[in-house]
Amino acid sequence: MNLFDLKGKAALVTGGNGGIGLGMAKGLAQAGATIAIAGRDKAKNVAALKELGGKNVAVEADLKDEKACRAMVEEAAQKLGRLDILVNNAGTNIRKRPEEYTLDEWKLVVDTNLTSAFVASQAAYPHLQRAGGGKIVNIGSMTSIFGDFFVAPYGASKGGIVQLTRALACAWAKDNIQVNAVLPGWIDTALTQRARKDIPGLNENVLRRTPAGRWGAPADLAGIAVFLSSKASDFVTGTAIPVDGGYSSQG
Repeated sequence: MNLFDLKGKAALVTGGNGGIGLGMAKGLAQAGATIAIAGRDKAKNVAALKELGGKNVAVEADLKDEKACRAMVEEAAQKLGRLDILVNNAGTNIRKRPEEYTLDEWKLVVDTNLTSAFVASQAAYPHLQRAGGGKIVNIGSMTSIFGDFFVAPYGASKGGIVQLTRALACAWAKDNIQVNAVLPGWIDTALTQRARKDIPGLNENVLRRTPAGRWGAPADLAGIAVFLSSKASDFVTGTAIPVDGGYSSQG
């Protein structure tokens, strides 16, 4: 038996049309899963499906809207015929000093990063139950562990992801549903490329602080996605696992 084989499994990856989400979706597809990519940008969804190949599907949704988020899960399950895996990856950030945020900006970040993960998990729960169990993988951040002056709502949302993960893991273990979080380090994505432009010295600081001596790539998240979505992790739940080139190992 191949513990990492995902043939016959169906996965929904939010924010799966680029960056970390697409890197994870590729890993799941290579392990045999059928994927539903969820994203707001139709053109990016189409491009992602071309990269994945196979009989994968796309769902357009604005995850900040509760009804749209729940409808996204239902549409994905209908198109795939079942749902075994949910990857809550959709996220955004606004970089400012804490005193400069408007409440609307706070809500935008928290609703996108944290509330949508809760709503999507709620909507996915009955589908995972019917499948006899399943996996939820929530995407946190190094800011789930560390603070910084320009990430007040983002850090709060990603810290919340870890606590949400633990709560869901405790609640749904009886249903054979494992819930875990991944905490990516500094990964080379469109979001962090903008951050390098906005924050002087960020690139040099990341390279100096990361023992691996490089920025991560979206493909570096494929393995952890497969592990946490497969039978190999059936006795792993409620954890938050850094994938950061050793960044968080230093004080």
